[in-house]
Amino acid sequence: MQPSRREFLLALGAAGLGVCAAPVVGTAQAQPGRARLLNNRFRDLRRHFVFEYYPWYETSPYRHWDQANRNPPVDVASNYMPRLGAYNSADTRVLEQHARWIADVGVGAINVSWWGPGDFTDRTIPTLMDVMSAYDIHVTFHLEPYTDRHSANYARDIQYLLKEYGDRRSWDCFLLLEHADGTVGPVFKSFSTIVPETGMDCHGNTYQVADFTSDGAWRQQTDRVRETFRRDFDRMMLLADSVNVERTRASGFDGIAIYDNFVKPETWAGYATQCSSRDLVFSFNVNSGFDPVADRDPPPPDPSCPGGGGGGGPAPFEPGGNDYDWARVTERQRAARASLARISECFNTTIDVQTNPSLANAKHGFFLTYINSFNEWHEGHQFEPMKDFAALTPEERAIGYHNPADGTYRLKRLRELLDDIDL
Repeated sequence: MQPSRREFLLALGAAGLGVCAAPVVGTAQAQPGRARLLNNRFRDLRRHFVFEYYPWYETSPYRHWDQANRNPPVDVASNYMPRLGAYNSADTRVLEQHARWIADVGVGAINVSWWGPGDFTDRTIPTLMDVMSAYDIHVTFHLEPYTDRHSANYARDIQYLLKEYGDRRSWDCFLLLEHADGTVGPVFKSFSTIVPETGMDCHGNTYQVADFTSDGAWRQQTDRVRETFRRDFDRMMLLADSVNVERTRASGFDGIAIYDNFVKPETWAGYATQCSSRDLVFSFNVNSGFDPVADRDPPPPDPSCPGGGGGGGPAPFEPGGNDYDWARVTERQRAARASLARISECFNTTIDVQTNPSLANAKHGFFLTYINSFNEWHEGHQFEPMKDFAALTPEERAIGYHNPADGTYRLKRLRELLDDIDL
């Protein structure tokens, strides 16, 4: 059996991209000169900060809110109760509130999690773009592994997205990123792109990874994209969610865009140097940590596996380990402080490496910072406002949510950081 998305992320942590053992105490400080450089090089800098956005929530019947054996609307698949409660992603009122929050914080674009033509996420896009356009927020797409052969559809999917949501809408709010030299073009990111050919189960048995795609097959797809659109755009940026720079280059991608919040900021300079040595660009996200919801009814441990196997267990909090007593107000605030430190550290570190004149991003006039995430509630790294703890109902408090005293604290810190670079 292959790992779920959550198991995949946790496995990355166990493989050396691991969980912090203690809260972050200090944060990197972005150099003011480099912040000014960004404003001088990019005319619309807010478009270069992009929220990861998830349009997959439904309420009739519940979709995604009911994962991990949860029972919404009181018991939702998150360690945090949203300020809006369990909402429908197609609800215009919800979308307008999201757009106001995004615009008010100073971010100019969203990167939509997209699961293929005809999927619920795809059907939501027209309404989503109508609302975002009204608030001057641009939209791009994060191609998810919606089948085991999603790589075979890569070029076709990009053509579909550009035609349906760019050309047919007269490019009203499709993100066309402007680079420092004035060239313009779309940018696409993909999850689970460069995966190993084989994996190993808990018994030590090797299995074939169903979603594996050879570098040559990826190169055919990326070449096809560029050939199809070479007359339409100055530049087409294709980014892989991978730290394997050799395979990323061999597969024809322009660079890497890391999704995983376990890839710690102190490692980014090393990855940026590796990318630059192969003329690849890089994007490292601003994130608030990782606090995934635990399964309410996990499968029983497998006694035949070393260590028992399976069985779920308490959700980790990254950064800061898993030593929080979430029932105590002081502990929830301690977790919030660790999250704030992570946001600041990520923000300042990504600006420093992306503006370093000796690295590839500066050479290519490229700057792009994803913010992970606006509303991925299952993994606990959302910037979308939560309920203040005092606003939780008695029934919600009984669930044990991790909501802090101020449910908007992450957006407030992001606003402060963006203000520091005059965004």
